[in-house]
Amino acid sequence: MGNNNGNGNGNAKGDKAKTVRVAIYTRKSTDEGLDRDFNSLDNQREACEAYINSQKHEGWIVLPERYDDGGYSGGNLERPALKLLIADVEAGKIDAITVYKLDRLSRSLLDFTKLIEIFERHNVSFTSITQSFSTKNSIGRLTLNILLSFAEFERSIIQEKTRDKISASRKKGKWTGGMPILGYDVAPQGGKLIINNDEAAIVQSIFSLYLKHKSILSTLKDITNKGWTMKKWTTKKGIERGGKEFNKNNLLGMLTNILYTGKVKHHDQSYQGEHTAIINDELWQNVQNALKQNGKNGNQSGIIAYSSLLKGLLYCEPCQTLMIHTYSQNNKKIRYHYYACQRALKISWDTCPTKSIPAQEIERFVVERINCIGKDAAMIAEIIKETGIQNKNKLEKLYSDEKELSQKLKSYNMQMRSVIAKENGDSITKLADLQDAMRDIEAKINGIREELRAVKSNKLEAQDLTTAFGHFNDVWSLLSLREQARIIHLLIEKINYDGENQTVSITFRPTGIKKLAKEAGNFV
Repeated sequence: MGNNNGNGNGNAKGDKAKTVRVAIYTRKSTDEGLDRDFNSLDNQREACEAYINSQKHEGWIVLPERYDDGGYSGGNLERPALKLLIADVEAGKIDAITVYKLDRLSRSLLDFTKLIEIFERHNVSFTSITQSFSTKNSIGRLTLNILLSFAEFERSIIQEKTRDKISASRKKGKWTGGMPILGYDVAPQGGKLIINNDEAAIVQSIFSLYLKHKSILSTLKDITNKGWTMKKWTTKKGIERGGKEFNKNNLLGMLTNILYTGKVKHHDQSYQGEHTAIINDELWQNVQNALKQNGKNGNQSGIIAYSSLLKGLLYCEPCQTLMIHTYSQNNKKIRYHYYACQRALKISWDTCPTKSIPAQEIERFVVERINCIGKDAAMIAEIIKETGIQNKNKLEKLYSDEKELSQKLKSYNMQMRSVIAKENGDSITKLADLQDAMRDIEAKINGIREELRAVKSNKLEAQDLTTAFGHFNDVWSLLSLREQARIIHLLIEKINYDGENQTVSITFRPTGIKKLAKEAGNFV
């Protein structure tokens, strides 16, 4: 591969043109059709390659790296391949960038301006092959600005028309699309909801059940026992979708969905719909009143976010699911905080033998357990033993993965030699594919080797634990809640709680203990 000082192919006069390393960027807004052997991204790349080959007399060569963003919008810059392209531009690996069409790079004038500034700062030219201009000259840059202005104007007009059309349709009571809901099917001609009688009966029963129990969890229990699920439907392409189990969130969504009353909602206003109601006004209003009394509505589930000490660390052992922080409130408005099994909350309280544990109780236990480490030689020995086993298992897995990837790399090398030896018409495409695959594997192997070095350096010594925990109790109460949470997450990888057998097991992070040992001087 050439560089800025390299030589390219000879031009018509026999002079050697400077090599211009050209990257091809492709994008498609949706992932539809990307699983085909030859998709839209391939089509864009093939057209760009043909254009670049026509510029060989200028020293242009195609870079083998693929910068393909399949399923990403052009309305922002949050695209993985685009970020990689920018990084390679800044690293000096690219001299020019080619796209099939202007909007493949960006649909936003502001974002496009930012990208062009980055390219120009690194002396990288930009070319759109279907709009016949290049930023290498002032006319091209002027054309770019004009095209971008009109492109953004057109996009804004389309967005406004779409919003106006949806707004007008909603005000007329029309269903404007989306996933079908339990109780309704989409009419064969589309654009309208029609009642599915069997499902409608289930919906009516669910509303009545909630009014009877006035409890989401009790209603969920009955729904689970009856084997009812969310809406299941088949797409036009014959793909089955939906049919998931009910949980707390989607049940609440159903009970607050105004579509069931024969109405449609647009912003804060509701309008009489074209579809027939499943739930009458009296039942609807009674359910909404019950939800309101229980602190539930369409925007929240009654569970508040809370910066808890063991957030993301505590797991229900029997269910193997995360336990989340929540609270209950008595008539005197006193809140009782606890950790509850996520499965029990989402599906049914009876599905989990652990269910919940008071937050103060489990947090105090964990803190006391940590506080004892620096004073208990047997516990220090046990932690060193356990972390040694952890490291051994991690090393074995990493060595196994490295071996498997190395064998794949060897196989691809052999395939590459075979392709080079054949020298047929498909050789270039196959070589490019093999190079891409080999590059991915090499990156994974490098990542594994870095992780191996980290694990090997994680060997704990008794002194590490003594230093890290020797003064833990003296400073713990002086730390802010945020700092306490940081220390806990630094030290602990996972906490398993088995409510049925009343056991707690803590898995420590060797790297965190070593880091805390280094920081220990700040807490004395």
